[in-house]
Amino acid sequence: MTKKYDIIILGGGNAGFGVSSVANEANKTIAFIEERDFGGTCPNRGCTPKKVLVAAAHSLHEIEMAGVHEIEVGKAKLNWTKLIQREKGMISFIPDAMTGVAEKRGDIYRGSAKFVGPNSVEVNGEVLEADNIVIATGSKTRPLAIPGAELLITSDEVLSDEEQPTEVIFIGGGVIAMEFSHVYARAGTKVTILEVMPQLLPRIESGAVAAIRTESERIGITLKTSVTVKEIQRSGDRLSVTYEHEGKEITSMADKIINGAGRVANVDTLNLDAANVAHDRIAIKTDEFLRSTSNPSVWVCGDCLVTSPQLSPIATYEGKVVGNNIVNGATQKPDYEVIPTCVYTVPALSSLGITEKEATAQNLDVKISTSDMTGWFSSKSYAETVAWAKVIVDAKSDKILGAHMVGHKGEELIHLFALAMRHGITATELKEDMFAYPTFSSDVKNLL
Repeated sequence: MTKKYDIIILGGGNAGFGVSSVANEANKTIAFIEERDFGGTCPNRGCTPKKVLVAAAHSLHEIEMAGVHEIEVGKAKLNWTKLIQREKGMISFIPDAMTGVAEKRGDIYRGSAKFVGPNSVEVNGEVLEADNIVIATGSKTRPLAIPGAELLITSDEVLSDEEQPTEVIFIGGGVIAMEFSHVYARAGTKVTILEVMPQLLPRIESGAVAAIRTESERIGITLKTSVTVKEIQRSGDRLSVTYEHEGKEITSMADKIINGAGRVANVDTLNLDAANVAHDRIAIKTDEFLRSTSNPSVWVCGDCLVTSPQLSPIATYEGKVVGNNIVNGATQKPDYEVIPTCVYTVPALSSLGITEKEATAQNLDVKISTSDMTGWFSSKSYAETVAWAKVIVDAKSDKILGAHMVGHKGEELIHLFALAMRHGITATELKEDMFAYPTFSSDVKNLL
């Protein structure tokens, strides 16, 4: 006998929990289908464990700068094995804790789901039906069509391998590559990044990318852009990658070669055609309410929704939007206008709103303030090796349209700009506000 629910949620990550939080309060019957650990990528294999490694890199950077503060220290050495063990220990409770939350909200099915009809899915040979089915299956590492790509490891292995490699090469210069490269390099691993595009982090403000590139090179990371990777091969107990750069064919060796090309929607095994869900194998076509354009019983949210940033807070937000639309009718449209993002290099790169290039392309009348803060008292006090910012303000309305920072606690300060943008606080009003001094926050008024 087929079991029926009000809502079936495919995926037990942030997006799925966002849906279930709303649906549970509305007393909807829920079925979760999860193939791996509850909690999804972010807490188990992504942002949460990664931050443990980033924190260690911060400590190494502080030790490096100790001499500026007239503190005499010896050369720091990171015990990589114990760091990975610490990281694993800190997140070990998460799957069981998240499973417990899911069990309180509905029934749990373990396994890989696939559609067998417009309102039905199969998992482990059992068919489930629901009035609404939510695809919240997250993302997976982008596959690369390179000979030898099967030899690549992913961020999963970086976060689990207790042996520190002597040398690594990243294929791709996106967020994952930049963040882990700063951890590796500060821990003493030789790092090379090969990026196919002319710019690392191609969607981010170019000035911010240039600032973090300079810092990356300062700590010994080799960065090459406009690269064409030809082949990856095993060479004894090491690996080789052959690529073209600036008209030359080069072969480089490493202990590990890591896929740093980003992530794609994890939807290819769902048998979407059986549910009449329109797609192009990667992107599911959705309307403004995050509902399938071809099957109104199916909804999409989180990292598998390709029209929005793959960010943990966005996944939770979209899940709640979908939950509200299921419970109350399709009335809520997601608002992506103000989304602060951070790349957790050391120091971090933070970004919000439009870039200067986008402002120019849109023919906007803007005021742009670019600041190199390394000579400011606050920066020198803390021996910042890079401190850079660009703020973009509408010339007529005085509204902040974009803010981009490297260093200077930008991963925290970016939220001041986000609050101003979200609540209509003008640049002048923010500049005239009162801040404790001396703080990095008090420097915000000098960035406008």
